[in-house]
Amino acid sequence: MAYDYIVVGGGSAGCALAARLSEDAALQVLLLEAGPADTNPYIHLPVGFYKMTAGPLTWGLKTAPQRHAMGREIAYAQAKVLGGGGSINAQVFTRGCPQDYDAWEREFGCEGWSFKDVQAHFIRSEDNDMLADEWHGVGGPLGVSTPCADPLTRAFVQSCQQMGMPYNADFNGPSQAGAGAYQTTVRGARRCSAATGYLRPARGRANLSVRTGVQIQRIVIEKGRAIGVEVIEAGRPAVLRAEQEVLLTSGAIGSPRLMLLSGLGPADELRAAGVTLVADLPEVGRNLHDHFGIDIVYELSGSHSFDKYAKAHWKAWAGIEYAMFKKGPVASNIVEGGAFWYADKAAATPDLQFHFLVGAGVEEGVPKMGSGSGVTLNSYTLRPRSRGSVTLRSADPRDLPIVDPNFLADPYDLRTSVEGVRQSREIMAQSAFAKYLKREHFPGGEVRTQAELETYARQYGRTSYHPVGTCRMGGDAQSVVDPQLRVRGIAGLRICDSSVMPRLVSSNTNAPSIMIGEKAAELVRGIAAAPVGAATKPVAAAALAAAA
Repeated sequence: MAYDYIVVGGGSAGCALAARLSEDAALQVLLLEAGPADTNPYIHLPVGFYKMTAGPLTWGLKTAPQRHAMGREIAYAQAKVLGGGGSINAQVFTRGCPQDYDAWEREFGCEGWSFKDVQAHFIRSEDNDMLADEWHGVGGPLGVSTPCADPLTRAFVQSCQQMGMPYNADFNGPSQAGAGAYQTTVRGARRCSAATGYLRPARGRANLSVRTGVQIQRIVIEKGRAIGVEVIEAGRPAVLRAEQEVLLTSGAIGSPRLMLLSGLGPADELRAAGVTLVADLPEVGRNLHDHFGIDIVYELSGSHSFDKYAKAHWKAWAGIEYAMFKKGPVASNIVEGGAFWYADKAAATPDLQFHFLVGAGVEEGVPKMGSGSGVTLNSYTLRPRSRGSVTLRSADPRDLPIVDPNFLADPYDLRTSVEGVRQSREIMAQSAFAKYLKREHFPGGEVRTQAELETYARQYGRTSYHPVGTCRMGGDAQSVVDPQLRVRGIAGLRICDSSVMPRLVSSNTNAPSIMIGEKAAELVRGIAAAPVGAATKPVAAAALAAAA
């Protein structure tokens, strides 16, 4: 069967894009995902995040040895499941600063991507359970809520205020600076990924086909035009045809990988890998950057954190509380609170972000506690200057790519990261948290000097799951895609995910990725976005109820 549009990658942007395109009944839309359907029960429980940073719903990637981080090969979680990162992440809903998007337009020539241009797409996507103003939408597909914070999270937010930060009730409002509870992509005490919010209500449409577990070999190019994709079916290659466009939404690692496998990338690099060159696009796979997170683990004076729920009787109680009241630790995303603040006091917007986790060693790569109860405070540099790459290991589509974020290559990143660790310690030293705190478990009091903190950052820092930039958008001829998301020099091919970000936003990246999917749908269909303040198109309440 031929389709009008083939969306390659069922992550956050891909689910939003496929669902929006299928609103036009005249279009035949196919969404392809390499991973399985989002049926794992842990996906849909907010607390299930702690199970998701490694395992079968990821690609099992590790970075190339990091030259500036002790030569380590760092675990690099990338989702391999319908819903993508939105199905396995911590559900933190932040957009970044308006200045981030204004810089896309001003510095990179991305016309139509300033904050005033994309704000309508953010609002259209959102169904906020509390806020409804010029910054927030109601009735959109993506459920957003502000959970009732745990006492430890409240103490953390108070400690931030004692340290000198203002309280901020809305990180997605006029000002990002300060401390508060994170809004989360949760609706009715269940995760609301783009697969749940966008795709599930759309699955009943006759013009939308969704296929999971599909091994995608390459984009098929004929006479300078993308005409479909090659997949493996019953052990043999087959071509699925797109009459209008192929829309690549495989993320900042997957999208450049498929471009390179299709002969679209740096000519010398492709020839060396044994790939037939189709178009010399030197920046495909370049400009990779990510938030480099550093964690401090604290031991508590008693069984105050979620760590106690590892015990059978507490675990049973948590299950009963969730089943009966949709409350308690199962309804928590663990990362309930956070802050945005300044390493450089002269910065126009915050350059540090903090995540407070009501547990110790929750994520892959974070040191665990042997016993007892603990919490974790993570910090990272919001606008890193280091740049890395995604390259092919070989021409075999079964081989994982070489992912090199090149963490800490720029001295600015190391300097700012160390300041984040210092401020983390200052926050946790405040009196509001004193009644809960026993000691700093990791790295411990012996790590104090600038040199020791730099070594600690190099030895234990890790990805924050926010890779972007590898198929950069721009107004210049060297960019991979133009501001309409069209791949330069190839007709019928667009890239519509986080890989097109010319520079990382100052926050988590799930909400911006969904925004890109929303905007891409309107670019593809040639529909202008409604201005901010106009009524958004709500998803039918019955459809949302069925999705839940």
